[in-house]
Amino acid sequence: MAFDGYGDQTLSRTAMKAELLDAETELRLAYAWRDQRDERALHRLITAYMRLAISMAAKFRRYGAPMNDLIQEASLGLMKAADKFDPDRGVRFSTYAVWWIKASIQDYVMRNWSMVRTGSTSSQKSLFFNMRRVQARIEREAAAAGVTLEGHLMRAMIAKEVGVPIADVEMMEGRLAGSDYSLNATQSTEDEGREWIEALEDDSAQASETVANDHDTDTLRQWLLVALSSLNDRERFIVKERKLREEPRTLESLGDELGLSKERVRQLEAAAFGKMRRSLEGQSREVTHFFA
Repeated sequence: MAFDGYGDQTLSRTAMKAELLDAETELRLAYAWRDQRDERALHRLITAYMRLAISMAAKFRRYGAPMNDLIQEASLGLMKAADKFDPDRGVRFSTYAVWWIKASIQDYVMRNWSMVRTGSTSSQKSLFFNMRRVQARIEREAAAAGVTLEGHLMRAMIAKEVGVPIADVEMMEGRLAGSDYSLNATQSTEDEGREWIEALEDDSAQASETVANDHDTDTLRQWLLVALSSLNDRERFIVKERKLREEPRTLESLGDELGLSKERVRQLEAAAFGKMRRSLEGQSREVTHFFA
């Protein structure tokens, strides 16, 4: 059931004209959709309860989302409820649909509140939609008792009331305190003002660091080539297979290929490293830790 092209007022008027289903008719339509996939029954069931979806969508207008978008999300939740509704459970469809409609609207509001994800867990979702209400009630009660609540104490009381960690309250407080700003916005009102993105530090390597790293890598490569040349063919093969592969081979697999025991391969590897260490020490003491 699509609602594209309808204004929220048009949808509201259409929904108010829809039929009111009694329990028997509702049950019959639900069975027809579940057992026979009767789309006409599904359409009739959804249309009858669009007034419920619109009513619930209206309660979330204070979050700044367009009413028509909220109604679209509410209708999606209503359709999910109709698809998953089990008439054998003995509950009215409206009672079952409320949860799905509310969940769909809340997910939409949280996705569009900020470019930064506002929350993903059920506790963060509960905090997002209840924090201001709980805070206002606590402030009223404190004012009635003549008590002034400091910021940390207020956050602790909110966390206890909602059942979330204080860190989540602090995070959500910051998210709700301000809106998103573009990094391409200028820092001043002047036309040629500097953009905020220009103030961010470039964490990529500087040219001097890149040149130095490339030089060090080439030097180390030459040292290793010289050190490897001091080994015989078998030792060189063991070192390459054990240390220079993306997935190093085991002592056992090398032993099977070379016809040696695992312990003998380990001894040859240790001897090879000893030769390479001595070769490296003869070139420079700065890299002796490489094979430590």
